[in-house]
Formats: sequence, structure tokens, C-alpha cells
Amino acid sequence: MLDTKHGFSGFSVRDIEAARVFYGETLGLTVKLNEMGILDITVPGGTSVIAYPKDDHVPAVFTILNFVVDDIDTAVDQLAAGGVSMERYEGMQQDEKGVLRGKAANMGPDIAWFLDPSGNILSVLSD
Repeated sequence: MLDTKHGFSGFSVRDIEAARVFYGETLGLTVKLNEMGILDITVPGGTSVIAYPKDDHVPAVFTILNFVVDDIDTAVDQLAAGGVSMERYEGMQQDEKGVLRGKAANMGPDIAWFLDPSGNILSVLSD
């Protein structure tokens, strides 16, 4: 068995300064640039993730971060007010706000997806 002390996740970004502004100012998370030029991002609940610069960055094709919210509509409206648009996916029955209403169909949480400045996929969801 692996004897660990701590764990964290990480993902790449094209532009570390754009990521700092997005995660820190647009999303309101605690973000610090460390001595290696990597962003330490604290997400709600106290977990840390890192975002590191990568010259040949390719956006993730899956959701890298999920943010659980009390009210999906309020969260989507707040993101829209900050200039963030929701992604729409073919075959998904998303409403005019871009929310997949899973609760109403007994198919999981209400969820909406959006992108960071590097094209990585994030979501807000309410369960």
C-alpha cells in the first residue's frame, strides 16, 4: 500500500497570468504564484490544485474541475456577469442558460460547463 501524506491534482495552461486572473479574479478562488512559476489554487473545501504553464498546451477534453453550488441558476448568472459563457454540447438537452437539468429527469445533478482561458473544461453543478 502507498503511504502518503498529501495529494493534489494539476493541469496545464497556455498563459499563467491569464489563468491567475481567471481563477483568482473571475472565479474568486485563492491563487498564489509559487517560486517555480506555478499557480497554487485553493478550491472550496480547502483542496489545492496546481496550474502549470506549458508551451504546447492542449486543452483537456474532459472536466478538470467541478464546483458544487447551492443554486445553479445563480452560479451561471454570476459567471455570465463575469464574462464567462456556458458551453453547449451536441446531444445534451441544455436549456437557454446552458444548464443540463439532470435533477428534473432523475439523471443526476443540474450541471453547466464552461472553459478557462486555456480551453480547459470546468463545471458548476448542484445536487
